[in-house]
Amino acid sequence: MKMSQFLQKLCFSAVVVCAASYVSAADVPTPNAVPTAATAPMVIPAMPELAAKSYVLLDAASGKVLVEHNGDERLPPASLTKLMTAYIATKEIQRGQISEQDLVTVSEKAWRTGGSRMFIDVGKQVSVDDLLHGIIIQSGNDASVALAEHIAGSEEAFSSMMNTAATRLYLDNTQFMNATGLPSEEHYSSAHDMAKLARAIIYEDPQHYSIYAQKEFLWNGIKQPNRNLLLWRDKTVDGLKTGHTDEAGYCLVASAVRDDMRLISVVFGASSEAARAAETQKLLTYGFRFFETRTFYKKGVELADSKVWKGESSQVKVGLVEDLILTLPRGQVQKMAAAMILDESVVAPVKRGDRLGRVEVRLGDEIVHTADLVALHDVEEGGFFSRLLDTIRMFFYSLFN
Repeated sequence: MKMSQFLQKLCFSAVVVCAASYVSAADVPTPNAVPTAATAPMVIPAMPELAAKSYVLLDAASGKVLVEHNGDERLPPASLTKLMTAYIATKEIQRGQISEQDLVTVSEKAWRTGGSRMFIDVGKQVSVDDLLHGIIIQSGNDASVALAEHIAGSEEAFSSMMNTAATRLYLDNTQFMNATGLPSEEHYSSAHDMAKLARAIIYEDPQHYSIYAQKEFLWNGIKQPNRNLLLWRDKTVDGLKTGHTDEAGYCLVASAVRDDMRLISVVFGASSEAARAAETQKLLTYGFRFFETRTFYKKGVELADSKVWKGESSQVKVGLVEDLILTLPRGQVQKMAAAMILDESVVAPVKRGDRLGRVEVRLGDEIVHTADLVALHDVEEGGFFSRLLDTIRMFFYSLFN
């Protein structure tokens, strides 16, 4: 083949590649959107102030805070502390460090711990599973200390584990000094932090989360009810935990599911057991009435092919690292559109997880959410001649773009 003919074909090839690569910002069909008749937008009233020191309403799937009042204020959490005690215990079970069938010898310190109790006896052996039920359902301070000592050797060492977990979960306004929530000057948390902790409990260990919905537990001949009154009043509520001291007031972390939407509510410092249940019910009712949550795309699912230069393959599949989930006022999801914007100069080698673009979700002209598009697999460098050819093609591409 003559050199002039080769160059002509090479230039034509480059122009074709440029034309194909130009379509790098593509509209992505809005998923889960069902065409509906035009209707007036829903008017969402402001949430009336509740009779509590602090409160938060959070969507579990998206992590979006829908309502908050003093949500980051550091307050005594009382027995809400036991959410972290139980969380660490279930994580240790998951890791194989302890077993639900392990027998725990009750120390004198655990037996003597005051406040709400499971009524375990000093020197007797109790299974980890029974202690976990005693902590979650009966709010047993004695059970909390016994399990803390079994896991870490002492309650003090266990408190250090609690704070390490709090740091990992980004509970920025939380510090634990004990496993029970009994009053201590440097022991505090916030409504927002407790909502984040509840979210971790729900999603990281669904098997043990079912304990939080149990209404009563019998131990040592004593049947004690779960103090979460909403378990009796609202069949959509399936957890989590109450707390009370004179200093903290009446507190409640609750969660409910309606129409595949899960909300988490946290109330600190209500005036009574009845009040914390009533204020929590107001939060949940407001959230389910005026908001909806939709999953747009699942993580790891191929959304598009991105052009790759100088690679063994000319394309790489792209997707999301995390599910794209949004919580919005009711009626807005159908009005949303998503667009995918791909990087135009992706050069091999490409490693799985490399950022190669983004998805933008818009409501009208407003971008309400963005998420990175990443490579779903590796693409190695191509051979010498394919890299040379792509170098020339990229030159022409830059001229046309």
